[in-house]
Amino acid sequence: MYNPNLPLVYHPNYSFSFDPKHRFVVSKFARLKSYLEQQGLIGQNLHQGPVGHYADLELVHCEQYVRDLYHNELCPKAMRRIGIPWSKELMARTFTAPLGTYLTASLALKNGVACHLAGGTHHAHYDFGSGYCMVNDLAYTAERLIKEKRVHNVLIFDCDVHQGDGTAAMLTHNPFVFTCSIHCEKNFPFRKQQSDLDIGLDPNVSDHEYLRVVEATIHDLLEQLNPDLVLYDAGVDVWQEDTLGKLDISWQGLEKRDRIVLNACNQKGVPVATVIGGGYDKDHERLAKRHAIVIEQAAKI
Repeated sequence: MYNPNLPLVYHPNYSFSFDPKHRFVVSKFARLKSYLEQQGLIGQNLHQGPVGHYADLELVHCEQYVRDLYHNELCPKAMRRIGIPWSKELMARTFTAPLGTYLTASLALKNGVACHLAGGTHHAHYDFGSGYCMVNDLAYTAERLIKEKRVHNVLIFDCDVHQGDGTAAMLTHNPFVFTCSIHCEKNFPFRKQQSDLDIGLDPNVSDHEYLRVVEATIHDLLEQLNPDLVLYDAGVDVWQEDTLGKLDISWQGLEKRDRIVLNACNQKGVPVATVIGGGYDKDHERLAKRHAIVIEQAAKI
């Protein structure tokens, strides 16, 4: 049975008309919401955050960078590094999603667990974007909650197949945020940053070894850090058929991974906010169902 009161966060501007052949599937957010509605997981538990503005992200990003990004004044090289063509709709989504992650974290602090139907833009750095990520919602949420004195310390537990390089770089000097990235070592980004804990896995690692690492790591970190909040990037690009992943994790392995992380937090009484992270698939409906796994698992707690 699913918990009908699991707080979910979504905004209609997350998806918009976009090239369906582009590797980054903009429609996946709306498709994810639609799938969750079909599964009976959405009702009065759906929350909508405010529309964001570039000024919001000046808390953690270079002011000039976010202003130039918003006004389409970045140089062509900088936009190529991001990998998504500029549009007003993209900017609306880009600056709204971090506020959605912040709202998700706020709901998790109140309810124990909450899930964002977006988020996990961990390749965004202080003054540049990269790998389809323009601003860093994880860094923004952690920094804002700490600044507001709503939490003392935060664990960012990133299980996307790609290292959370932007998050690591942006938070390297913050002693109150611990960044952990469990990723495929021989994958993007090819110039890694230093997280507080990096676990780089060999290509083709399968369920048994992967789940052993995830379980041992989350339990150890919760015990050592006793965080006030966990921000969990449940990237599904570790799946064996993902077009940008190089691991060999089954669908059932994804379910077990999310169950391990969520149950570990629940058992320790640590609030956890989830974001969907990366996932790439030519079958867009299947991708939405893959991103739904963490939400389905959270609804079973």
